Amino acid sequence: MGCCHYPAVKEGCDSAFTVDTSRITFGPGCLSEVGDRARALGMKRVALFSDARVARLPHFETVRQSLLAAGLDVVVFTDVHVEPTDASFLEAARFASESRPDGYVSLGGGSVIDTCKAANLYATHPADFLAYVNAPVGEGRAVPGPLKPHIACPTTSGTGSEVTGITIFDLLSLSAKTGIASPALRPTEALIDPDCTATLPGEVVAASGLDVLSHALESYTARPFVHRPAPARPSLRPMSQGANPWSDLGCREALRLMGLYLERGVKDARDTEAREQLMWAATLAGIAFGNAGVHAPHGMAYAVAGRVRDFRPSGYPQDEPLVPHGLAVIVNAPAVFRYTASANPERHLEAAGFLGADVRGAGSGDAGEVLAGRLVQLMRAVGVPNGLSGVGYLVADVDALTEGALPQQRLLQNAPREMTRPVLTELFRQALRYW
Repeated sequence: MGCCHYPAVKEGCDSAFTVDTSRITFGPGCLSEVGDRARALGMKRVALFSDARVARLPHFETVRQSLLAAGLDVVVFTDVHVEPTDASFLEAARFASESRPDGYVSLGGGSVIDTCKAANLYATHPADFLAYVNAPVGEGRAVPGPLKPHIACPTTSGTGSEVTGITIFDLLSLSAKTGIASPALRPTEALIDPDCTATLPGEVVAASGLDVLSHALESYTARPFVHRPAPARPSLRPMSQGANPWSDLGCREALRLMGLYLERGVKDARDTEAREQLMWAATLAGIAFGNAGVHAPHGMAYAVAGRVRDFRPSGYPQDEPLVPHGLAVIVNAPAVFRYTASANPERHLEAAGFLGADVRGAGSGDAGEVLAGRLVQLMRAVGVPNGLSGVGYLVADVDALTEGALPQQRLLQNAPREMTRPVLTELFRQALRYW
């Protein structure tokens, strides 16, 4: 495509990109619209997915009462894990199969929305669990048809799951995360109400916000769509197409907003402007990476989260160890972007500038350090752990982390530089500590 950021199409590569997203309603108080929205989609019996914590908040009753007021039958599932597993997905799918809803509403963070997507998939198109899981971990089988309508209502400003066709889980047999990716999984509609973030602990805002930041950075620096082999037919064009002009728009604004509002939103729950802007940044970055894809920081994160020992972060349930997704991503990010910067220094410097770094006088050779330095500055400002060592990993764990990341080829192949075993090992080593 002939524009300032994209070179000429390579021979045999794609010359077009596709833009997909959910229908989006954004604004304070929009949760109350869910009943009317569900009825308009033809729902009569709704499976309402949430988790035990959210189910105790006023937002849950707002949604439930709106559905009931619309004359809909509602069945509730709240047994969602903070970090879903294949076992918890199967439990949710059994509930959906037995309840026989004709539509779904999810209210919660990415774990709730992802669990709802999986339940909808396996209840609508039953199959062996690994059939739809991304290759090489699973078969990577295409979803054979549409799913039931799904309205996603996020309560965190982070994962972007409400606008993407991706669902992520821990595969217990691998001690690593993997996922399912299909346009069919993308929620039909997203109701994004910034008021839902008012009660979030600062630690959750920090972790989810840094996930947003990395969504935007990874999408902006991904291998460009014109370097991806052309599909045999248009319907086979992948969701993760690589950096493209549409996704760039959302990435730039999301990065700018994160640079301005992340620290404010973490430190003061009463700063409604900051929390609303973080929710908007999450929406923009979700749409962006839903079309461009993410790359190495997320691919590496699946191993970091899946092999956790005894890390129990403040602000999260303490009944089991976990590395929240955003933390598992961001601890890798400075090391990765130091490495990838040489593939496109201009893009990396632009990204650093959008985040608020002083890029005056910086040259191509400085891009990696400038961007990594700004990331570390933000990490320290919002109080997240110091690299992998801060979430409990040692040098002795690097080889196991590499093994856990290597199967994530869908993500690693989207990186602007090659992610071989030796490269991943070195990046994990560099990510152990930053300050």
